[in-house]
Amino acid sequence: MTGRPWEQTAAERPAPGGGAGAASTGGAGAALAERSARDPGGDLVAAMLAEPAGRSSPSVYETGRLVSLAPWLTGHGERIAWLVRTQRPDGAWGAPDGYALVPTLSATEALLAVLRRGDGGFARERLGQVAHRGLRALHDTLTGPGAPPPPDLPATDLIVPALTELIAGHLDALRERPDLGDWDAAPRPPLPVGLDGGRLDRVRMLLAAGRPLPEKLAHALEVVGPAARRAVDVGPVGPGTVGASPAATAAWLGPDPGPAHPARAYLEDLVRQYGGPVPCASPITVFERSWVLGTLCRAGVPVRVPDVLTAELRDALGPTGTPTGPGLPADADTTSVTVYALARLGQPVDPTVLRAYDTGEHFCTWPGEDGASVTTNAHVLDALGHLLPYGGPAAPWLASAVDRVTRWLLDQQEPDGRWSDRWHASPYYATCCAVLALTGYGSADAARRAVDRAASWVLAGQRPDGSWGRWSGSAEETAYAVQTLIAAGHRDGAGAAALARGAAWLSEVDDHDGAPELWHDKDLYRPTLIVQAAVRAARWLVRPEAGGG
Repeated sequence: MTGRPWEQTAAERPAPGGGAGAASTGGAGAALAERSARDPGGDLVAAMLAEPAGRSSPSVYETGRLVSLAPWLTGHGERIAWLVRTQRPDGAWGAPDGYALVPTLSATEALLAVLRRGDGGFARERLGQVAHRGLRALHDTLTGPGAPPPPDLPATDLIVPALTELIAGHLDALRERPDLGDWDAAPRPPLPVGLDGGRLDRVRMLLAAGRPLPEKLAHALEVVGPAARRAVDVGPVGPGTVGASPAATAAWLGPDPGPAHPARAYLEDLVRQYGGPVPCASPITVFERSWVLGTLCRAGVPVRVPDVLTAELRDALGPTGTPTGPGLPADADTTSVTVYALARLGQPVDPTVLRAYDTGEHFCTWPGEDGASVTTNAHVLDALGHLLPYGGPAAPWLASAVDRVTRWLLDQQEPDGRWSDRWHASPYYATCCAVLALTGYGSADAARRAVDRAASWVLAGQRPDGSWGRWSGSAEETAYAVQTLIAAGHRDGAGAAALARGAAWLSEVDDHDGAPELWHDKDLYRPTLIVQAAVRAARWLVRPEAGGG
């Protein structure tokens, strides 16, 4: 084919998913349910249509912020109970390796705020015990010289000083209230080594001076404190969210928002969807749909995609692409996966929408990014490499970008063969993304050697039960390991044996299993359908008739 594929007419485009014509948007109920029973990916499509905002796991950090900032919101008692129930035996919240710092600060601060206010219907003694244990965990293991460094999560350098400051204020007030227990010996959490409040101070001064905040900071608006309330140049967009964040939205609304504000309606809808606790980000419509559909199509999973999904993905792309959620800046990661998914679905768009993120060496997630992302660049390579054969006026830039991103990805490989990334806690995800892109579209001869090294690292990491995982075996990470080995061509010898063990393990676990959260936001989270799509793709690739199991 010659010419630019994004200029094809509707009649020329292949049917989504490679099937016989996609269903129209009408009658999505019974017709879609019947089709889902026949199509391996149909239930995921049905779930995306049923919950257009997307679904993620609840966040301790974000839920704690609502407990502290929005006691007026429906489900306040349920959120407090959820925080109490999810505390670890050691007093912390969240995952290992430093990932517990932010959720433990948030949950502890929230419970101290409830204790001071006397709301939520919980016994003061019980709340005091839980908060004391959180403070002890912060002091003993999560901060100080021996603590693990905070992971590279968005806004950690703002969140940690802000929450530490709030906790110190609560403790000062509680020491004046003997009726609320003995807080004289309660330890104040220190700031982690190498982290200070300098950037938070600068952000607050920017807001106090009436100057606009960078768009990406809206996602963490809650860190500025009372100044967040109805802050100028920051406000609800889309369904009423500020920065695609429940916490930022609650902070912007303030302590008495009134019953009819769209931002309050956004929060009430979110609480109804999740039953009390809330996720880090919502809506995640484009993010969820592009990842799910791109993953299924790449693996060859038969899926019939209603026109509404592809139309909405196309409509989400503006001059600089699409953001993860409303109120956030457009980014190269979500944009490239959307471009790739649409091309796989027979609805290709102009790939030069990604040109704004080209640094000349690699692609930034957004202009001005601190650092760089392996998975963003792998996804860019997927999108540009998939469209490269079509030629057209953009062909020279596409070819140059494919070469440059390939070299950059190869340079980021770690000595043991893995890749790691700032958007996911598990190296199995970053390694899978890099290997899929390099084997599919990489232009350098060295890519083959890098892929073989990655496969060797994956083989060495398999657990005795057949699974893979950073902290324990998980369906998500096992799916990434399986896809890596298959993409690398390791279906013989040790690879075949590893795939057979992995396939057997995957056949016995539920892809709806809730553990663990591995994706990076202000807290770790799990995008439910995206993870299920990864597991579904791996199972499809290792089914006996595919020769992978």
